[in-house]
Amino acid sequence: MTKRWFLLILVFTLSLPLLHAEEELLEPDKAFAFSASVVGDKIQLQWDVADGYYLYKDKIRLSSGTTGISLGKPELPAGKLKKDEFFGELEVYRHRIKGSATVIHEDNSLDEFQLIAKYQGCADIGVCYPPITKTLTLKLPRLAAATAVDSIAALGSSIGLGASDEDEILEPDQAFNFSLDVADPNTLIARWQIAPDHYMYRDKIKFSLDSPDARLGKIDLPKGQEKHDEFFGDIEVYHDTVEARIPVNRSRKEPLTLTIDAVYQGCAEKTGICYPPIKKKLSLDLPATSQVVSILPPSEAAPLAPEHLLVSEQDQIASSLASGNSLLIILSFFGFGLLLAFTPCVFPMIPILSSIIVGQGENLTTRRAFIMSITYVLAMALTYTVAGVIAGMVGQNIQAVFQNPWVLGGFAGVFVLLSLSMFGFYDLQLPSALQSKLTEVSNKQQGGSLIGVAIMGFLSALIVGPCVAAPLAGALIYIGQTGDAVLGGMALFALSMGMGAPLVAIGTSAGKLLPRAGSWMDAIKAVFGVMLLAVAVWMLERILPVAVIMLMWATLLIISAVYMKALDPLPADSSGWAKFWKGVGVILLLIGALQIVGALSGGKDYMQPIKGMGMGGGDAAGQQHLSFKPVKTVADLQREINSAKSQGKFVMLDFYADWCIYCKDFEKYVFTDPRVQKKLANVVLLQADVTDNDDADQALLKHVKVTAPPAILFFDKSGKEMRGYRLVGSKTADEFLAHLNQALK
Repeated sequence: MTKRWFLLILVFTLSLPLLHAEEELLEPDKAFAFSASVVGDKIQLQWDVADGYYLYKDKIRLSSGTTGISLGKPELPAGKLKKDEFFGELEVYRHRIKGSATVIHEDNSLDEFQLIAKYQGCADIGVCYPPITKTLTLKLPRLAAATAVDSIAALGSSIGLGASDEDEILEPDQAFNFSLDVADPNTLIARWQIAPDHYMYRDKIKFSLDSPDARLGKIDLPKGQEKHDEFFGDIEVYHDTVEARIPVNRSRKEPLTLTIDAVYQGCAEKTGICYPPIKKKLSLDLPATSQVVSILPPSEAAPLAPEHLLVSEQDQIASSLASGNSLLIILSFFGFGLLLAFTPCVFPMIPILSSIIVGQGENLTTRRAFIMSITYVLAMALTYTVAGVIAGMVGQNIQAVFQNPWVLGGFAGVFVLLSLSMFGFYDLQLPSALQSKLTEVSNKQQGGSLIGVAIMGFLSALIVGPCVAAPLAGALIYIGQTGDAVLGGMALFALSMGMGAPLVAIGTSAGKLLPRAGSWMDAIKAVFGVMLLAVAVWMLERILPVAVIMLMWATLLIISAVYMKALDPLPADSSGWAKFWKGVGVILLLIGALQIVGALSGGKDYMQPIKGMGMGGGDAAGQQHLSFKPVKTVADLQREINSAKSQGKFVMLDFYADWCIYCKDFEKYVFTDPRVQKKLANVVLLQADVTDNDDADQALLKHVKVTAPPAILFFDKSGKEMRGYRLVGSKTADEFLAHLNQALK
């Protein structure tokens, strides 16, 4: 809605000069009077431009609307240079302009034809006319030379002398008269007038351009006639006329000048002569557009025939943002957020929010729980949105700045202090001054301060879950390429609210499900205290050695088991619940003991602490990881790619960081899979560790257009990135293997 009002205000503002000068503006035909006549083999052109008006030289286009007549390039005088606010510096005409164009006769029997003239101009008061199209019917003089040639040819034919028309070899431009025009800001129209007894190959038609701001889409060609050709076998060809539509995918809204390379080929039917491929280079001016999409870098562009191009998931999502249907975009990104709600990046927020709500104690109501939950989620969503928009605009992930040991350690300490308040430990051993300060902080966070809840949501978004998934990457690509922070920000906010919707539901339900008072409340607080400690350990996993983390998990699990009376004998008349919780405590005690064993024996994964010890289904092969060669700078990457190119090998580049949760999943569960290792055996494996996020890391990320890990890039044997196979976000071993099978064909 905001975007729509902005556009209405802009249109109104731009229309003010027109409203004031409406009575003074001339009709297009009076402002730019056009006339033409045929003299010999030339069309004489004339425009009479009224005072206070000017005509753009490069907007003048001429074409023939009659089959059998084509026109040469217009011959126009030099114009005066003008700095135009819409099209930059260009040539314009004032007053009277005269020019000419050659008439190319392909059918001498015609005595008239239609001239189609297109041109555009402006008034000095700042109002520009839309493109003007005029169609004139012009008489063709019957040239004496042509008549004489026709008579001689007829006489020779009657007595069997001389060459016949069927032996005539036409020039390529006469045999296949080609034109390329702008149909609308995002579509080109290519047309061919094919001479009689000639045909053109359908599969030889190709178009390409080299521009950082546009890419040609799939060419829409009509079905041709089937023909058996002595050179190319069974093919499709065109006779007479053919028209093709070419979509233009643009990454910028501003007017754009493109240079298009066209290639086509055909043959003469009767003589059997085939022309070599005909190549044309044309320059076209495209007006401003409202439809922009994500495009591939120009280095990856190739001549496009009618064929499908693979696009990566994040690029597809970025392209969908350009559909213009804001409601559909918002709903889609909200759905993406729901799918991401219980990923490792969001799941730790559940105990954080729940602990804040549980801290309300007897004062907790359903209404209060809802208000606190929505405050937490809105703060989280706004933080994601702002951080995402900035990342898209400047190409740097703000969340990565907060993933250093001091910030993570300090925030983990906050969780420990909050958990101690859950256990009621503040008054046992802490000095009174520190106790008062901590109690004050704790009360602000848990006692109901909405500002404190919002601060926790803000910090959680920045520190707890800095994960990059395909929807987030797609939104960042769209913002970076188009600069449209409004629509991109709306998509990111919808994504964040989708991620937070389950948090609101869980937090609100606490107002009904949690008891109001009594020993039950103390037990529930203790449970959430343990959860907060678990979140603290989970965060420290990014900066501490694996052995230390395993000992921390062991300590948390064993102490929790002791409090659950795992080591105490049960009275004979114990209730079923008492026996159940003791059983849970025994399980936690055993898992904690295994963590200690794993830590002392060199275990590498707290999820499988005894893997690699000949126990738990582990084996030596399972412990082996892929051997990556580290790269740090852009020069390092280019050197390794060139080396792989000389060996004729594919390259896989993995971006990793200690604080990237999905990166650790790849390390533990994907890169250790024997099938994946076998598939990558002959691939050059590179890894960029961007944990430090220093200048070299940021330069490398910017060079390959990656915002943050996880991201895996593939380069073909010629050293070019296969952008369509770029991976962002998490994958299972099976999904990754299927992706490799497609990429490494």
